[in-house]
Amino acid sequence: MLETILLITSVLLIVVVLLQGNKASDAGQIITGGNEVLFQNMKERGFELFISRLTLILGILFFIISLILFLR
Repeated sequence: MLETILLITSVLLIVVVLLQGNKASDAGQIITGGNEVLFQNMKERGFELFISRLTLILGILFFIISLILFLR
């Protein structure tokens, strides 16, 4: 039962991570000199905020279920 929940959680976590915006392009601007965008205080809103929180929740759930299965 827990193995099935772990499998579903891991697949959902992979999908949600792939849905997130490309933040690597912002980090790549360090090399090219575009630091203004990097240090701006940008807040996530709407769908980005939902995806970010869902990623956090699924990650914590994945960790807890994995720990339970490991200790069992």
